[in-house]
Amino acid sequence: MIEQYVCGLDEVDEAQVAFVGGKGAHLGGLSRIEGIRVPPGFCVTTDAFRHVMAQAPSIDGRLDELSRLDPDDREAIRVLSARIRRAVEEIPIPDDIASAITRALAELPLQLQHQHQHQQRLGEQAAYAVRSSATAEDLPTASFAGQQDTYLNVMGPTAVLQHVSRCWASLFTERAVTYRQRNGIDHRTVHMAVVVQRMAFPHASGILFTADPVTGNRKVATVDAGFGLGEALVSGLVNPDVFTVRDGEVVTKAIAAKERAVHALPGGGTREVAIDPRQQELPALSDEQVVELVRLGRRIEARFGRPQDIEWCLADDGFQIVQSRPITTLFPVPARTTSDGDEDGGNHVYVSVGHGQMMTDPMKPLGFSMWQRTALVAMHEAGGRLFVDVTERLASPATRDGLLEVLGRGDPLTRDALETVLDRGDFVPTLPDTAPGAPPAHASAPATASAHDETTPAEADPAIVAELIERSQESVAALERDVRTKTGPALFDFLLEAFEEHKRVLKDPLNFRAIMAGMDATWWLNDKLHEWLGEKNVADTLTLSAPDNITSEMGLALLDVADVIRPYPEVVAFLEGVDDEGFLEQLVKLAGGAEARDAIEGYLDRYGMRCVGEIDITRPRWRERPTTIVPVILDNVRNFEPGAAERRFEEGRQKAREKERDVLSRLRALPDGERRADATKRMIDQVRAFIGYREYPKYDIVRRYFVYKQALLAEAGRLVRAGVLSDAEDAFYLTFQELDDVVRTHRVDGRLIQERKEAFRSYHALTPPRVLTSDGEALTGSYRRDDVPAGALVGLAVSAGTVEGRARVVLDMADADLEAGDILVTAFTDPSWSPLFVGIAGLVTEVGGLMTHGAVIAREYGLPAVVGVEQATRLIRDGQRIRVHGTDGYVEILS
Repeated sequence: MIEQYVCGLDEVDEAQVAFVGGKGAHLGGLSRIEGIRVPPGFCVTTDAFRHVMAQAPSIDGRLDELSRLDPDDREAIRVLSARIRRAVEEIPIPDDIASAITRALAELPLQLQHQHQHQQRLGEQAAYAVRSSATAEDLPTASFAGQQDTYLNVMGPTAVLQHVSRCWASLFTERAVTYRQRNGIDHRTVHMAVVVQRMAFPHASGILFTADPVTGNRKVATVDAGFGLGEALVSGLVNPDVFTVRDGEVVTKAIAAKERAVHALPGGGTREVAIDPRQQELPALSDEQVVELVRLGRRIEARFGRPQDIEWCLADDGFQIVQSRPITTLFPVPARTTSDGDEDGGNHVYVSVGHGQMMTDPMKPLGFSMWQRTALVAMHEAGGRLFVDVTERLASPATRDGLLEVLGRGDPLTRDALETVLDRGDFVPTLPDTAPGAPPAHASAPATASAHDETTPAEADPAIVAELIERSQESVAALERDVRTKTGPALFDFLLEAFEEHKRVLKDPLNFRAIMAGMDATWWLNDKLHEWLGEKNVADTLTLSAPDNITSEMGLALLDVADVIRPYPEVVAFLEGVDDEGFLEQLVKLAGGAEARDAIEGYLDRYGMRCVGEIDITRPRWRERPTTIVPVILDNVRNFEPGAAERRFEEGRQKAREKERDVLSRLRALPDGERRADATKRMIDQVRAFIGYREYPKYDIVRRYFVYKQALLAEAGRLVRAGVLSDAEDAFYLTFQELDDVVRTHRVDGRLIQERKEAFRSYHALTPPRVLTSDGEALTGSYRRDDVPAGALVGLAVSAGTVEGRARVVLDMADADLEAGDILVTAFTDPSWSPLFVGIAGLVTEVGGLMTHGAVIAREYGLPAVVGVEQATRLIRDGQRIRVHGTDGYVEILS
């Protein structure tokens, strides 16, 4: 293959990133858009970079050394990356590459006449912009902006060659190296091209975002503008004028006092200059120019298929575009299609599923497609997360209030975000209650007794809990039995039938009645006892050690496992060094090892299908990675005495009984007290009978998911042996339907799998909003409270009590190192975190609601807890002393 060292911008497009880097590819694409002007130029290709790097083989050894560095070791990275940059700059540019660059410079067309005259004033030599263009830059999933270098007003061929070398070297800036280290990107897989363009000398320049970079709204464009070259804005030298444009009209503008600007120097380079005070507060652009610029931006956005961050400049003859890159920080919008498959252009409002499930991490395609197929409501994917479209329920007065009330109780931030949308008036139209297609009133939420209603919720027979659990166990046993004989297409046909059984169990009216019996009783007790006795969240104590709570039992059962292991020092020492998933078989060689293995195996038999992020079927389960639970077992061995599980459960039950006696006694002393006490007693009995079952349906789902996963992985293994897939876990990057198609055809699109892997990595950098509109606006909601101390972090009170202790900020359950009295601070806790709850004193999470799993288990264990504390893991540092106000819903940082 003949190497090509130089090519014109008009010869490439955005598909040629590997050849000319992200910036070069985008500029090539821009030059092909009608009506878009790009300064003429060319690219020094990655062929040239590779050829130059081959001249210095010693750099390979330094790259190996660089790859071994910890990304947090900033000093080591600074020193070594500087050495590599110097080595690259010292490599002589081979004659054939230098000749190709100088020929391309000579052949560059002059800019328009006024630009040529400007160059003559600066000096006889032409001026150029020399700009780095890495192959991992300005990509759809990551912009890498600012990691490499750009040089402006470079005069003449000799200086251009010098700056091309500097651009090559800038692939190894400290920032670029650290980014690649943190994201697992091999330094050898990224190459550097260089863009050389005729220098533009603008009157004004700046940045255009074709979507609002703060709210995400795709219908709002933002223009930042200043005088002179754009470096003044990029470097933060001046505050820009800011214009907001919607529907072809400037809707807001803020004109800044622009005291400085950056201009070109006659001999090359740039300098800061002071702006005449009479001009400082003049707008850099007129409203008409802003609207015209946004119109050009929409053309660019249409070309690249996603919102863009565009660098522009304005000279006498109009706008020129000098760069366009995707805005990678925007959360994607769910695809909208009608039943006929056409694009749905109407307004939609989506609510996050992950916030309700306490799992806001991205899911792989097999994971979210399985959840979509087994859920009882339609769900839409965006950014690897799932959302429910609540537009119709908000539009209908019959369902709006019920939806908002339930969301307000469970997650006030989601309710506030929805009310923000509704307050705008025209985004969600109001439908008549009898409108065709409008959901019935009960579709959004069950009716519950209000705080001022003397009636109690409908009572249910406690016997249905045992009946429901028995039905679930029989159904899962049948699934495990019948799936064993299914392979190939027959497996997928069987699973489709199994999904229907899965949904039938979930939507069993008895199941719904049992869940709501516990929730209704909880709400009634909290509302009534606050009204009658002035005490908040009394149900938290009344539900301690409630029966049939599979999730709290899971935490206590690991205390029993620790009791088996504690007497055997050899086993404890062995477990402290375990890193091999096959460790259970090695245990039997130790004194007490057989007993320890049997205890852990018994635990995994009952709970091994669980894991962090368990709603994603692709996540590794405890049964698949039993080392995950070893640190928790060891913490239990160290921090608890034998028999702790039984003692804790009994202590909780006694506290609940004492609270019941106290509440009933105080009620009987009130006017009409006997009637109130009788009603309260019925609700206490109801909440204790049913609240534990609240956790069982999720357990049923996860048990089924593990059966599905084992069957699908076995099928993926057959595809690997047949040479269809490279790795069994490649199946995780296909939807269920796509995997079905691969099994039937034995054909797979490997490029699609690779694209999905790259997209999944990028989704980790995105924070999913609680509420998302079809315009792309991300709304997080606010608590709007003024009853908390200054500086306190506000959240939702979900488990009563106040506790002070050491904060342990834990982002991965496997990294937990907790001691008695610690307060766990984390992003979210699904049921798999429950074993950690037995040893902590309090809980703070960024995500959660009143009836989400972390809240339910915190109440079960009597832990003061506040959830929904925005950015808690960033604002609270590990090791700080904090005070958690679980009754009033806020956290104080004490030191």
